[in-house]
Amino acid sequence: MVQVKICGLRSRGDLAATAEAGATFAGLVFFPLSPRNVSLADARWIVTDRPETVRIVALTVDADDALLDSIVSAVEPDMLQLHGGESPDRTAEIRARYGISVMKAVGIAGPDDLAALEVYSQVADQILVDARPPKGGFLPGGNGLAFDWQLLEAYPWQVPWMLAGGLTPDNVAEAVRLTGALQVDTSTGVEASRGNKDHALIARFVRAAQGHVAVGA
Repeated sequence: MVQVKICGLRSRGDLAATAEAGATFAGLVFFPLSPRNVSLADARWIVTDRPETVRIVALTVDADDALLDSIVSAVEPDMLQLHGGESPDRTAEIRARYGISVMKAVGIAGPDDLAALEVYSQVADQILVDARPPKGGFLPGGNGLAFDWQLLEAYPWQVPWMLAGGLTPDNVAEAVRLTGALQVDTSTGVEASRGNKDHALIARFVRAAQGHVAVGA
C-alpha cells in the first residue's frame, strides 16, 4: 500500500485529520519564509499525545546545528527532512549527529537533475523527489508545481524514495501509476487556502493515493 505524507501541518486538528485519514507521515515546517512555518512552541503542542500510527517529520532548510538541536529536543521527530541546498557532506553529518532517519529533498526539472539522486542516495536514508522551484522563487518546496513524472520511470533506486511536487487528490493515482512510487507527499494539494489544510481533501488524497477511488472522483 502506498504510504502518504501530509506536510505543512499547523494544528493538532491537522495532525488528527492526517492520522484519521490513514497517512503514515506528518510534516512540520521549520522555515520562516514558508506560510506553513510553525514555531518550536507550537510544534511541541501539536505533537503532544501524537497518534502512534503517524511518524513526525521535521522539515528544515539549510538549518544550522543550533536550530536542529532545538527541533530534535522539542519535537522528537522520527525523521529530518532536509529541503535546502544541504551538500552531501552536510547531509551525512546531520545523519550521524542525530541518529535519526534523514530524507533529502532533490529538485527535478529535467534529465540532468537525476544525477543528484544517486549522490544523495549514498548519504541519506530516503530521497524526496520534488519539482525544482521556479526561477527566483524563495520557497524550495510547497510551490504546488509538478515535473515530468516519466523521468523517474525505471530509475534504479538504491534507497526508499518519496514523490512530491504538485500532487493533488485528482492526480496522485496517475503519478503513482507512472512512477511506481510507494510513498507520496503533498502540502499545497490539500489546502483550502495557502497554508491552511482542508481535512476533507486530506482524506481524499489518502484514498486516491491508496487506490480506493478513481482519479478525479
